[in-house]
Amino acid sequence: MSTRVLTGITTTGTPHLGNYAGAIRPAIAASQVDNVESFYFLADYHALIKCDDPARIQRSRLEIAATWLAGGLDVERATFYRQSDIPEITELMWLLTCVAGKGLLNRAHAYKASVDQNEAAGLDPDAGVTMGLFSYPVLMAADILMFNATKVPVGRDQVQHVEMARDIGQRFNHLFGQGRELFAMPEAVIEEDVATLPGLDGRKMSKSYDNTIPLFSSSKELKSAISRFVTDSKLPGEPKDPDNSHLFTLYQAFSTSAEQAVMRADLTAGLAWGEAKQRLFTLLDEQLAEPRERYHDFMAKPNDMEDILQAGAVKARKVATPFLAQLREAVGLRSFAVQGTDVTTSKKKAKKASRVVSFKDEEGFRFRILSVAGEDLVLSKAFADGRSAGMASKHVQTAQEALDIRDTDQQLSIWFEGECIAQSQTYSSAELCAAALVELRNALTTES
Repeated sequence: MSTRVLTGITTTGTPHLGNYAGAIRPAIAASQVDNVESFYFLADYHALIKCDDPARIQRSRLEIAATWLAGGLDVERATFYRQSDIPEITELMWLLTCVAGKGLLNRAHAYKASVDQNEAAGLDPDAGVTMGLFSYPVLMAADILMFNATKVPVGRDQVQHVEMARDIGQRFNHLFGQGRELFAMPEAVIEEDVATLPGLDGRKMSKSYDNTIPLFSSSKELKSAISRFVTDSKLPGEPKDPDNSHLFTLYQAFSTSAEQAVMRADLTAGLAWGEAKQRLFTLLDEQLAEPRERYHDFMAKPNDMEDILQAGAVKARKVATPFLAQLREAVGLRSFAVQGTDVTTSKKKAKKASRVVSFKDEEGFRFRILSVAGEDLVLSKAFADGRSAGMASKHVQTAQEALDIRDTDQQLSIWFEGECIAQSQTYSSAELCAAALVELRNALTTES
């Protein structure tokens, strides 16, 4: 059985070395592996959340498309498309929006960061927050679930969104699957060696920090950028610590093991930072020379790129169109012309149930108990392994009245074998906490 890998890059700026090493290069390599179906796209609808400059978005779409192609993406093997060319994605987003809990979206990092900034400035918590920003995780879930991607390479800051896609997909399956798994459950994949590359100032390379090294700048511009790379003040001849050098971290992302060993030894022996920067420049300039030339060729032929992307859209929609039809059928958006269930005599639909959802995050294996409305009632601690989490989850679902639920300082907690294994939020009043306890008991009764 093949693995489906999906990666998208938001079209808001010029591709830099971090984009290439952290996303594009490993994605292209993955697309060449047998038994892997690759879906790579320009996330231009996502760009509208961050940017209201049409010229910048259009330019970025061209540059990022040219970067994928110059990097060696085989569009015969992979499905390469623009998000905006697949209308099924936005329709799926609405179907998912109708099952996504607001409480879930309230916890999204980008939204919470905006609220925190507003509150720190004494503003309304939602000042300047658009529905695009708030529902960004639902659009990302639609990107992933539309093609039932099982592996999603992302940066650490996007892992939460993949987990939210799992939550939303599980809820949809629960409500409309009738025993079928309509959506596969995606897994976030991080390339540990190049997950975060440092920029010129040592912070994560990001357009937000204005510390990037453009991927296909000229040799002169590349050399100038590297010369500005921040290093410590140690003089030539003084030993340097490679493990605490941002310059060496960047060098590692593009060099072989043998080259890294030589550079490490020379830095430890006192190699001057100027010479180290020259080696980094030489390494990058040699590796990027051919793709740089191909990049400029593609940028000079936008019509050729348009043809490639239109062909990719046709390929993507061969998957998306019939799948969306299946999803429309599942939620009841069915043709009157097709003989179906007699709605006048069919049994009343079963009441929507609460449920326990298991998942894995950066800290370990967890489960959460969700209400009928999809809101969190309690979240478990992080377990070291799936077996332990499964045993605790099973106990919660089967203990019934014997389950040890405690109410302390307006917070609910579940205890098992003398240990707190799950907790709720802290409620603002004893009344709300008591109501939550009733809902939690009802949820577990329903789930069981």
